[in-house]
Amino acid sequence: MKHIQQKIIEFSDARNWRQFHNPKDLAISLSLEAGELLENFQWKSSDEAVQANFENIKDEIADVIIYALLLSHELGIDVEEAIANKIKKNEQKYPIEKSFGSKKKYNELE
Repeated sequence: MKHIQQKIIEFSDARNWRQFHNPKDLAISLSLEAGELLENFQWKSSDEAVQANFENIKDEIADVIIYALLLSHELGIDVEEAIANKIKKNEQKYPIEKSFGSKKKYNELE
């Protein structure tokens, strides 16, 4: 993860783009790219969207991840650590015995 994040930062720095990469603008760009990913699925079933737009979906996922990695770098967040911590939190909120096979939110589990 850190290797790919470093490649993204080097790409950006080579173009002098860091001056534009403040947390607010990176968060906005991340949201916009997620919206572009969603456009691939609009008015189609999931299968239809994937069949028709697979290459574009891959590109948009890459854009989302790139902006997330740039934002985490700008904020000094260790992505691997943040993900591991979030998984631990989710394990508490969604214990297997209550959430297995369920789409309910954690506060709806019995």
